[in-house]
Amino acid sequence: MDVSDLLNSLNDKQREAVCAPLANQLVLAGAGSGKTRVLVQRIAWLMKVEHLSSQQILAVTFTNKAAAEMRERLSQQIGDEHSLRSMWVGTFHGLAHRLLRQHWQQAKLPQNFQILDSDDQLRLIKRIYQELKIDDSRWPHRQAQGFINGKKDDGLRAAYIQDSFDPYTQVMKQIYHAYEEACERSGSVDFAELLLRSHELWLNNADLLAHYQCRFKAILVDEFQDTNSIQYAWLRVLAGQESALTVVGDDDQSIYGWRGAKIENIHKVQQDFAPVQVTRLEQNYRSTSTILNAANAVIENNGDRLGKTLWTEGSEGEAIDLYAAFNEQDEARYIVDQVHKWIEDGATASEIALLYRSNAQSRVLEEAFIRADVPYRIYGGQRFYERLEIKNALAYMRLMSNRNDDNAFERVVNTPTRGIGNKTLETLRLFARDQGSSMFDAAQAAIANNVFSARAANALKLFLSLLDTLEEQCFEQNLGDIASVIVEGSGLIDFHQQEKGERGQARVENLQELVSACRVFEADDDDVAVLDAFLDRAALDAGDAQADDYEEAVQMMTLHSAKGLEFPMVVLAGMEEGLFPHRMSAEEPGRLEEERRLAYVGLTRAMQKLVLTYAESRRMYGKETVNSPSRFTREIPAQYIKEVRMKKAISRPTSFQQQSLSDTVPGMNLGQQVSHPVFGEGTILAIEGQGAGARLQINFASEGTKWLMLQYAKLDVL
Repeated sequence: MDVSDLLNSLNDKQREAVCAPLANQLVLAGAGSGKTRVLVQRIAWLMKVEHLSSQQILAVTFTNKAAAEMRERLSQQIGDEHSLRSMWVGTFHGLAHRLLRQHWQQAKLPQNFQILDSDDQLRLIKRIYQELKIDDSRWPHRQAQGFINGKKDDGLRAAYIQDSFDPYTQVMKQIYHAYEEACERSGSVDFAELLLRSHELWLNNADLLAHYQCRFKAILVDEFQDTNSIQYAWLRVLAGQESALTVVGDDDQSIYGWRGAKIENIHKVQQDFAPVQVTRLEQNYRSTSTILNAANAVIENNGDRLGKTLWTEGSEGEAIDLYAAFNEQDEARYIVDQVHKWIEDGATASEIALLYRSNAQSRVLEEAFIRADVPYRIYGGQRFYERLEIKNALAYMRLMSNRNDDNAFERVVNTPTRGIGNKTLETLRLFARDQGSSMFDAAQAAIANNVFSARAANALKLFLSLLDTLEEQCFEQNLGDIASVIVEGSGLIDFHQQEKGERGQARVENLQELVSACRVFEADDDDVAVLDAFLDRAALDAGDAQADDYEEAVQMMTLHSAKGLEFPMVVLAGMEEGLFPHRMSAEEPGRLEEERRLAYVGLTRAMQKLVLTYAESRRMYGKETVNSPSRFTREIPAQYIKEVRMKKAISRPTSFQQQSLSDTVPGMNLGQQVSHPVFGEGTILAIEGQGAGARLQINFASEGTKWLMLQYAKLDVL
């Protein structure tokens, strides 16, 4: 391909970025603006026009998938496979690994050093806990893992961490020291170590650094807004004064602050690498103008932006549907109906994406799809009843129903950890086999016959005693209270609350959502105990496998997982204050702005049709809440929104309806005075539906007009 062909497919701003002089530049690439094309064409331009060899170019991506896509596109552009093989294209970790393999001696590593994956790292940390006799019930293993990786991402060795009187910091620093020593002895490095060690390699070997600074005349970095401290330092040292740096990113899509990404990095580029040419890619090739205008209006509420407004030459498109559901069940029903309608109109299931802020939201939505026989797939995650914390809670529930359930016994006998190791379990298995009994019965007998050491016997006694206590507390309780007793009393909630970051928070929310599921569960067969009926339903839902990879299926995913993807039709569910933006966003500086960027990412995933839904009342995290619509929906100008209501007649205060309402909702009439435990006294203005599922419009003296579900509202008639 000659130079003119290379440029003909680009718009003016893309061409400006591709043809920029061999100097530092920042490309602010909006969602759907063709940034991958620009990166690939820039590399081709550097080789064809600036006459750089492939060995003089370094291209950094954030995922192996992105690196593979870049190589494939470059192959189509350049056509020289040998030349491509000599080009350094890969992720930060992949390139750092390549560097350390070539210079293992200077990096003070054995030639055959091994890379620890996350599971290997956690196993090593567990061994260190045993050596140091650290209580993992107080300091969970994953907490230490997160601490070590976080400090490495910040460029800090254990020796550089300041001494502290804080017990947490003291213990974590002790573990980090021991962990470093263990890695040195075994010749192992974890993922965070790859970058830290290669950064130190350059700092400690001036000649080697000078060689690479001279070699790489052009460095290109994708998704720059997602870089952390050590990645930025790595690039800054390598670029030096010799290389021309092209960074491509979008500060409006920086959504990974919770895992160490520093949005300030994209702001610092203009100072640290000055002079820097700034090019804005604002023409969008994905979405309708209605969707883009809505997204622009939302993100404009964030301050300290580099500034960018998406636009398109495409169609205006349809208005954004906004559906106000009675509750989460009504929301799920509406979404299923909408999916059916799209498919009936000719869409394939795989063209439809359902996005949500919290993993815990998927439970109700999954159940609705299963009941409606709609194939779906959880993108980048697990179904609700397959998640580790849910399986653990269900195992405790199974033991309440049947103490002889060996699979459940083995799953939670040491979860949360209580000092019952593999050796004790293996002895118990053999004893149970010899006795021809369940592991629960065998544990009682083994303790009575002094089979175990005093330490192992005491640990087992504590577990058996816990089961007895839970059973006493669950006696004659309803299913919701049983679930609440188990997730709290087993220690699972406390255990996961000690995990730092989004993972621990998500696990706690999932456990709380399990309680919600139990509170609304209704058994189909009165002859089956409600606990057993629920466990059967959970097993059936978990066993009802997701759609196969080759099968058309609706894509379900969190908003974080959706970044980089696009779909013709998108539903954003749970657009409520406290859920999205998340209730914790008010607790940390900058979190609300990151939540708004996440909303921006969600809105810009949609190509043709976008639907937003929220529930006026939601039973979630184990309790019912009444939330207002998300501020992000309110930030969208009314001209782009079409409010959707259920096609049901609304009861009005006419004389005819006044006579029949007592049959529709026993004990409730229009104009009647009622009292709500939160909103106070009010007057019934309208009624929709019948029986417990009815929905009431009430004008409260202090709170104004609200719609409430009768079965959850806890109203008293005055």
